[in-house]
Amino acid sequence: MVKDRNIITTDSVGVTFTEPTEGHTLSVHVNNTPGVLARIAQVFSRRGYNIDSLVVSQGRDSRFARMTIGVSGDPEILDQIIRQVNKLIDVIQCSEHTSKDSVVKELILVKMRVGSDDRTEALQIVEHFSGKAVDLTETSMIALIQGNSDKIDAAVRMFGKYEIVETVRTGKVVMARGEEQT
Repeated sequence: MVKDRNIITTDSVGVTFTEPTEGHTLSVHVNNTPGVLARIAQVFSRRGYNIDSLVVSQGRDSRFARMTIGVSGDPEILDQIIRQVNKLIDVIQCSEHTSKDSVVKELILVKMRVGSDDRTEALQIVEHFSGKAVDLTETSMIALIQGNSDKIDAAVRMFGKYEIVETVRTGKVVMARGEEQT
């Protein structure tokens, strides 16, 4: 089923995922001033582009901030968006990054109902994905997994055999490889 340029799939245990057909990761270096995020989001909105993930944080110098924006859609429209974002006041630089020229990671917290009978298997899944159980009660567990989007999606599919209470996902963060500036 195709909807809004995304593929909706349901795995064997009934967990539904939205997989972007063309994923792009943008890094936007901006002045840390009020309203910058709204102006940037408006550029995407005007072009009919949806933001899939967004991470914003202050830089080492508090006068600046870094935005990492995950989007999916037509690359030609994205090129126009990047040019328009670069023209905005308070934007220092907007650029696209690929897995070849950068490191892209996400983090997810997954809370699931896991009784004592299933706990060992759930912990093995966490260990398999190099994750960590960050909370454990008699009836539940919170797992922390970090990695690329595919790894996060695979972990959630594996946890789908348990009752997932909720998930919180950070969105992508990106850093250019080598000596290049992000």
